[in-house]
Amino acid sequence: MALIRRRKPNEPSKTSVQREEEEEEEDDSKNKHPKKSYKKSKPKWSCLDNCCWFVGCICVTWWVLLFLYNVMPASFPQYVTEAITGPMPDPPGVKLRKEGLKAKHPVVFVPGIVTGGLELWEGHQCADGLFRKRLWGGAFGEVYRRPLCWVEHMSLDNETGLDPPGIRVRPVCGLVAADYFAPGYFVWAVLIANLARIGYEEKTMYMASYDWRLSFQNTEVRDQTLSRIKSNIELMVATNGGNKAVIIPHSMGALYFLHFMKWVEAPAPMGGGGGPDWCAKHIKAVMNIGGPFLGVPKAVSGLFSAEAKDIAVARAIAPGVLDKDLFGFQTMQHIMRMSRTWDSTMSMIPKGGATIWGDLDWSPEEEYVPSKRKQKNADTQKASQDGLESNISQIKRTNYGRIISFGKDVAEALSSDIERIDFRDAVKGQSVANTSCRDVWTEYHDMGFGGIKAVAEYKVYTAGSILDLLHFVAPKMMERGSAHFSYGIADDLDNPKYQHYKYWSNPLETKLPNAPEMEIFSLYGVGIPTERSYVYKLSPSAECAIPFQIDSSADEQYEDSCLKGGVYTVDGDETVPVLSSGFMCAKGWRGKTRFNPSGSQMFIREYDHSPPTNLLEGRGTQSGAHVDIMGNFALIEDIMRVAAGATGEELGGDQVYSDIFKWSEKIHLQLGMRLEDSGSDSFLTDLLCACACPEHRYTKTRPAMESTPVDFSLQSTCEGSRRAGYKLMDQWKYTEFSYYFCCFSLWIISS
Repeated sequence: MALIRRRKPNEPSKTSVQREEEEEEEDDSKNKHPKKSYKKSKPKWSCLDNCCWFVGCICVTWWVLLFLYNVMPASFPQYVTEAITGPMPDPPGVKLRKEGLKAKHPVVFVPGIVTGGLELWEGHQCADGLFRKRLWGGAFGEVYRRPLCWVEHMSLDNETGLDPPGIRVRPVCGLVAADYFAPGYFVWAVLIANLARIGYEEKTMYMASYDWRLSFQNTEVRDQTLSRIKSNIELMVATNGGNKAVIIPHSMGALYFLHFMKWVEAPAPMGGGGGPDWCAKHIKAVMNIGGPFLGVPKAVSGLFSAEAKDIAVARAIAPGVLDKDLFGFQTMQHIMRMSRTWDSTMSMIPKGGATIWGDLDWSPEEEYVPSKRKQKNADTQKASQDGLESNISQIKRTNYGRIISFGKDVAEALSSDIERIDFRDAVKGQSVANTSCRDVWTEYHDMGFGGIKAVAEYKVYTAGSILDLLHFVAPKMMERGSAHFSYGIADDLDNPKYQHYKYWSNPLETKLPNAPEMEIFSLYGVGIPTERSYVYKLSPSAECAIPFQIDSSADEQYEDSCLKGGVYTVDGDETVPVLSSGFMCAKGWRGKTRFNPSGSQMFIREYDHSPPTNLLEGRGTQSGAHVDIMGNFALIEDIMRVAAGATGEELGGDQVYSDIFKWSEKIHLQLGMRLEDSGSDSFLTDLLCACACPEHRYTKTRPAMESTPVDFSLQSTCEGSRRAGYKLMDQWKYTEFSYYFCCFSLWIISS
């Protein structure tokens, strides 16, 4: 045991002692001050990383939606929609097929302005790769890729109104020409699909596509479009058992087909040589949708300043953006330069002058109040009606006849208080050279400061002076337009001058075809504020800008005002006022008049606007808007019933929500015909005018030959009594009393 020694423990070294002391101090410090936890910093994402992440999310979402679209049953979207909004009504095609309706009459669609597709057949170097690609309609991709090249190819020659050298843009053919304006934005597609459900197919439906930029007669000169329409209608009638065609024009297409009906009867070479009975043999009905028969004030603002209500609203939201040379594009100048080469836009300048649209102190719609129109169609209590009347009495009367007024005070002033300086004798060209506007030339550059000032100092323009204004600010455009269109009222429709094609699209300067069995419908929406007149101001921008613009600051405070953002509105479909869509069928063509000597039947079918309640309903099935009405189930059903053989009477006759008949009564337009025109109202009207005022002198002229019809004429010295005569004629027309009264009057005067 002695040999075993106990090992002594090693004495701690100084370093180990120090380490232990440090550890103890650290433990103490941790207890006193707990150590903060730090996370590792993540690297920041670059802009490229963010872009890649965003693109990845889009792609994943797209593929998921595509997968669900292919996996889920076709009825699932409809199921979701109906679960939220309630059960959807059956489409008209399904409903009428259950009733047993079948295709009978061939159908012809006539699209309006801007809704038909246009494609490139020849272009300049900047348009390489666009052969037979759509320049108008579709995705509009070229507008964003090469905007200046697109404007160049969409413009027509400023001298001829035809193709510029080296450019050929032509209308797309077939039903695809105007079924969709852009992806997802239907025009004719819904109507075509519903017609197909009762048996229609491509051989019984024809899209009469045309280059909507050209004047109507030039579509025949360049493309023989009118001849093609004539041939196709004849072929469809011949191959469908002799059943006449139902024509369905939309918007400007109504004017285009009005031109066609005169062209097809006129002898060659100016016309189609079909003879006076062509329409009677080939057309069952013309169902005009939103037809601007008497023009639209919107066309005036578009030609005058390349804007409308929507542009004025955009200016109010973002002041100065459209006026500036944003990114060097000069958007408004390019739009004006391009659109002023489209002769078709001049077909929609208001027709009829002050007689139709009113003057400084009068217009047919002067008592229109938006809330009054809404109240008319609502079931309300008497108390609310009394309150409404008291509010209406406080509202100022709107001078709709003043289509353009420079200043809100001018629009509301008495005509006797407006001092105007005639602009027609103003000297043009007093301005510096156009050095800063590059190649974006408009005719305003030739006017100069003196001409621009003179236009503003005239202060107010009615339908009677609008043409003078446009001739002053755009002489080249109006020179072309005057060769193809007219805007007056014919005194004598038998005058040989009215055989010229420039009068054929004006219903006030032409007769309807000799087709007593043909029915004409005017189908349009109501209940939407529609542009009627404008408050303008001088533009504050530099020389390059368009010198005039709608004064978006002009507004009224009370709720029922028709003035919003510098635009006075009336009842209509948002584009065409009721007066333009409905007057001819309400009065101008109704019965045997000098504009409708054969007495073709007229029907007005209005569709009260009901907007969609939510986004899932799309553009709605009860819309009355100018284009959205093409998906209105009630309108589609009316068209399909007529195409299947029904008459206007079987549809229920007129369906009216607006004051079109009341407004038509205020328009004093001579409707009577001469005695030799079988029947006529002119002779009766003249008699009533003679009885209404002793100052009238009634003369009777007997021709030399007994076989020649007797020509009675009236020499009027009192315009008021003539209007009184027209009023009496409207009241007594087609009554037995009027017949005996006029016979008795003739006996008295003759003796």
